[in-house]
Amino acid sequence: MQDEIALMPSSPLEAHEALLPFPNKWDFVLVCDDHIPYSEKDQRKNRFLEELHRKGFIIKTIKDKKLFYGVHAPSALFRKYQWLLRNPDNESEILCAQQHEDELGVSLSPTTRICIVSYILQNTEIHSTKEKLQDLIKKKVFETAFPLHEKENLGRFLKMNWARWRDILYPQPIEEIRKYFGEKIALYFAWLGWYTRILFIAAVPGIALVIYGFVSFNSSQISKEICAANTTIMCPLCDQKCPFWPLSDTCMYAKVTHLLDNEGTVLFAIFMAVWATVFLELWKRQRAKVVSCWKLYWWDEEEEELAMELIHNPEHTLQQYQHSYIRSTIVLILVMLMIFIMIGIAHALVIYRVMVTVIFTQSGSEYFRERATTIAVMTGAVLHYLTIIIMTKVNRHVALFLCELEKPRTFSEREKSFTFRFFTFQFLTHFSSLIYLAFFLGRINGRPGAYVRIGGKWRLEECHPSGCLLDLFLQLAIIMTLKQTLSNFVEYMLPWVSYKFHLLCGKTQGNSRVHMEERAQDPCREEWLWNYKLNEVSIFSLFDEYLEMMIQYSFTTIFVAAFPFAPFLAFINNLIEIRLDAIKMVRLQRRMVPRKANDIGVWLQVLEAIGILAVIGNGLVIAITSDFIPMQVYKYTYSPCVQKNHTGTDCLTGYINYSLSVFNVHDFENHKDLAELKDSMGNNITYCRYRDYRNSDDYSYSIHFWHVFAARLAFLILFEHVALCIKLIAAWFVPDVPRKVKNWHLKEKRKRLLERLREMDDSTEI
Repeated sequence: MQDEIALMPSSPLEAHEALLPFPNKWDFVLVCDDHIPYSEKDQRKNRFLEELHRKGFIIKTIKDKKLFYGVHAPSALFRKYQWLLRNPDNESEILCAQQHEDELGVSLSPTTRICIVSYILQNTEIHSTKEKLQDLIKKKVFETAFPLHEKENLGRFLKMNWARWRDILYPQPIEEIRKYFGEKIALYFAWLGWYTRILFIAAVPGIALVIYGFVSFNSSQISKEICAANTTIMCPLCDQKCPFWPLSDTCMYAKVTHLLDNEGTVLFAIFMAVWATVFLELWKRQRAKVVSCWKLYWWDEEEEELAMELIHNPEHTLQQYQHSYIRSTIVLILVMLMIFIMIGIAHALVIYRVMVTVIFTQSGSEYFRERATTIAVMTGAVLHYLTIIIMTKVNRHVALFLCELEKPRTFSEREKSFTFRFFTFQFLTHFSSLIYLAFFLGRINGRPGAYVRIGGKWRLEECHPSGCLLDLFLQLAIIMTLKQTLSNFVEYMLPWVSYKFHLLCGKTQGNSRVHMEERAQDPCREEWLWNYKLNEVSIFSLFDEYLEMMIQYSFTTIFVAAFPFAPFLAFINNLIEIRLDAIKMVRLQRRMVPRKANDIGVWLQVLEAIGILAVIGNGLVIAITSDFIPMQVYKYTYSPCVQKNHTGTDCLTGYINYSLSVFNVHDFENHKDLAELKDSMGNNITYCRYRDYRNSDDYSYSIHFWHVFAARLAFLILFEHVALCIKLIAAWFVPDVPRKVKNWHLKEKRKRLLERLREMDDSTEI
């Protein structure tokens, strides 16, 4: 049942290692099916294991339903690593690894050891076929490969109030996470914890803005005028079976809109632009403190990868940087093609909403007819969420394909290229429909009597009668809520159910007497089987967590003027997300391969890009989507307050009449097919009103339209310049690296130089 294979000594050092007992801990475990002896898969497996033997690996085999190969790397690999990277990083390695010396006294942290062994395994190739481990896994020679969890350390995480739901408000043990999972994962949790704390600062004014809107719910002059507009007859919302309707029908929606679109919205949007900048600057300071404590501030990723290559094969050919204009052109064309596909999907969603609006406005139910626009927006948002789920899989495959075309030199370059491509695709998938709702809905649909139609038949949809901001709010609220509830539920429940299922299947065989005896004889069997039953992880596991947070950050900042609840919802979600990720990593997933890092990598550039987009997006929302600018134009140009006698009069009195144009019903394209041209009082309807600034005679744009247009443009330019200037001032005012950290590094440099100077003086005296 069990076969143990020791390496054949080919040097005095290896002979010494061969005489040692089998190690108590194993670096990695390879798993495969029990292939038919001498079959092609069996021969490939044996050839790969022979390559590991030649490198000095000790291999132990345990046979269960599958074959398990535990591998233990020779000490020579780790001595080479320590010798090649003789820099301040090694000090941290020695300090945190004094208790992890192997049989020959090599001191190295477990995370670094696993990282080195993983690199060797992934790059070892069969000499005759040039196949590497990933090629063998794709061809079903091996099933998987993973490092082992240390159960005693997992128990410590539970005691430290990290991987438990009830400890949701406890601080995270970042240092312990680093020692067990490596710097890259520790930095993710450090960043996520910092982001969550700073989110609370953004959530408070967002909630205050909504509370202010609620307090002034009934005192808004706009809401009062809409609710009292019983005699203001609006044009039909569709071509058939849609009646003329009084503006007062939208009374409740007007009050809800006031919660979002009030005097504080502009200040909140500027605050969020500053918040995004300050958050990044404060994170850079926090990151500098953290990595300085880890002595990784000056760590060089490229040097680390070169050292790994030399440890694996000193004779390898150095792969140099390359750039092909032909490949870059092909990649650019394919990226543009994907962007056009996503724009096409956004157009398909528009057509869907148009058709749903037509269907429900022709419904026999008065309830559905009155809410046709709202139903179209809400079901469109759900459909948009489903397209996001589908396109996420497509985008991943396309981004990987583009990476293969570019042929990046190293893993870090591949990761950076993939991140930019995939995030761009995901961003457009999430926001293409929102961009249409925010900036195009209701502005390209024409006017009564000359509507823009799809296929010459269906009218393009209009904004909600109470304003375009409500449509954007509904779409954002639905997508963000679904993403933070259903996605998190699936993210946790799928691995939980999978793990419980594997445990249940394992109990059937594991309770037999034969297996109980084998387990007692070899404790490795139980440990390896338990690790195998955990859910598999991949190089995308941590990437997916970052991507989820970047999309959330985009929702939280770019359209926050339309959805001030976003920071609060993100804050609540992240409190849960931290524990969810911790529980997955500690209880439900195999151990991720630890990797070194001294920052969050390319994601920092993504955050900075989102910060700039947030300024542009919120400026456009206030200038174009919101009614803030038209109200200000009316208030300071046409309102009663401009007249001499306006004591006690609200300056927005008469705004609703100002913002609605007049249309003669006999100018409709199909006025004979319209509902009976009488109002609720039985009076004949000769004209109706619609949201626009047009003359009543020839329906051309009025002077009011151009005044509002000029004010929108001026505000947009002013807002974006002011917000960007504030961002730049905030970035300059808050240094990236704290003064204490700078002085500490300065003293360390001086200390090292003094030591070298003393060494030179001592050698001169001798």
